[in-house]
Amino acid sequence: MSTTATSSASSSAAPRLRLTRRGRIVFTTLAATPLVVIALLLGLNGGMATATNSSGAPLESVTISAGQSLWAVASEVAPNEDPREVIARFVEVNQLDSVEVVPGQRLFVPAAYSG
Repeated sequence: MSTTATSSASSSAAPRLRLTRRGRIVFTTLAATPLVVIALLLGLNGGMATATNSSGAPLESVTISAGQSLWAVASEVAPNEDPREVIARFVEVNQLDSVEVVPGQRLFVPAAYSG
């Protein structure tokens, strides 16, 4: 009677989980994918490049509003400077073909002016 009890107990025990080689590869890939994605995102965003002009001065961006001209932007960001010189600097830094701007256009402004 004791042999019957032990054989029924061993047959009702859950089988041990065994992974095949392909199963281990799939499991490892699924576990590693989020880590690789996070590492790539951190690597791409980690640099956080700062816009600079050719002399290495930092730049900030300004978005042109409706009805705004380069003269208005120059007067706003550098009230103590000659607007003609500031506009010439905007044209140089942003490599503009003309002084005409459109609403929504983003311009780089030397940080010395925007501060």
